[in-house]
Amino acid sequence: MTTQSNVDEVTLSIWDQVQYTADLCVKCNICTSFCTVANVTDLFPGPKFVGPQAQRFRNPHEISVDSSVDYCSGCGVCTLVCPHGVKVMEMNAKARYKLYKEKKWLPIRNRMMGRTDLVGALGSAFAPIANAVLSNGPIRQVVETVFDVHRHAAFPPFSFETFQGWCKKVHKKSKLVSDKRVVFFHGCSINYYEPYLGKAAIAVLEHNGYEVIVPEDQVCCGLPLLSNGEFDAARDKAHTNIDSLVKYAHQGYRIVGTSASCTLSLKSDYKHILDIDTADSELVARQTYDISEFLLELAEAGTLKTDFNPIEATFPYHSPCQLKTHNIGFPAIELMEMIPGVTIKHMQADCCGQAGTYGYKKEKYQIAMDVGKPLFDQILETGSKVAICDSETCRWHIGKATGAKMIHPVELLAQAYGLLNYGKTTKS
Repeated sequence: MTTQSNVDEVTLSIWDQVQYTADLCVKCNICTSFCTVANVTDLFPGPKFVGPQAQRFRNPHEISVDSSVDYCSGCGVCTLVCPHGVKVMEMNAKARYKLYKEKKWLPIRNRMMGRTDLVGALGSAFAPIANAVLSNGPIRQVVETVFDVHRHAAFPPFSFETFQGWCKKVHKKSKLVSDKRVVFFHGCSINYYEPYLGKAAIAVLEHNGYEVIVPEDQVCCGLPLLSNGEFDAARDKAHTNIDSLVKYAHQGYRIVGTSASCTLSLKSDYKHILDIDTADSELVARQTYDISEFLLELAEAGTLKTDFNPIEATFPYHSPCQLKTHNIGFPAIELMEMIPGVTIKHMQADCCGQAGTYGYKKEKYQIAMDVGKPLFDQILETGSKVAICDSETCRWHIGKATGAKMIHPVELLAQAYGLLNYGKTTKS
């Protein structure tokens, strides 16, 4: 017998699938009016056109109807602003994958950018040489000519010391042991470029009484592969991470990360873009938190330590697209303004333009700069030498464009706690 509740469950299951949400589109054009890319270039006609409108002409046996979908940056603003729940960005990501699949080839550049674990491991092992190459103008020009990676794109320096290496040598021997435990998903950026940020995160979590578990078998979240059209390889990464984290999720441990894009992959992209919908993936998604989201929850429960030292300063803060897509508000702002003397000026810009690997590509670099210009201007107008952002590639892009020193919210918390020995010293 079919009950109303059974019908509701079936209906919800159908509308949870990305392709079917196209039928919810009423062509209101809200997504297009908010699209950061369509507003600066004619190369992209807008998310409605290449998303729900084009979706009606796609089926597994036909080629993609519009190659301009490759110019979608994947920022997710369209999905965020849609009043009818159309998963526009997710739809476009799947269409881009189909586009590359039909071409039966993928640029070497895309393959290289998707393999952050491999590039990071090689770069870190030869950090002094790799960093010298990345900072050499003539070599960058050659790289642009051969690989179509823009010569002015903001590449961070590799760290000779990886975060996992530090965990094995230092943290494993000196970590806090507690009955309160949290799992840390560090991502590629912390492991190969910003180990000091991982150390700051651990210091803040331990200061609040948490033993921090850092799984050694975690890998890249898979988003760079997904964004560059390699869904099968991205699924391999996703399944590895789910297998790595689910045993902790079963024990009730929260999984936290400092990268808004990594944690969004665990929470949402595995299901809605890569079509991984298992009990294990659902459990990992439910237990995953952005680190500011987790710390604010402690504050609201009255268990966050507030022994902050005053910092008399006003900081510009950019909330990246990926963070907004979490639908958790702006927890970092509330946390940072608990520090005596701190004022946060929230920048009113939808996107910095970088969108992961998007801004590195020769044909998209100027689009990324044009999208980010309102944000860059706002930061420069503040006159602050330090700006704050939750996403790594956004920080690198904004820092290059403005000259500001970019930090993560947890670094400001570490400073206010007086945790000055968390290790922000990387030689490379």
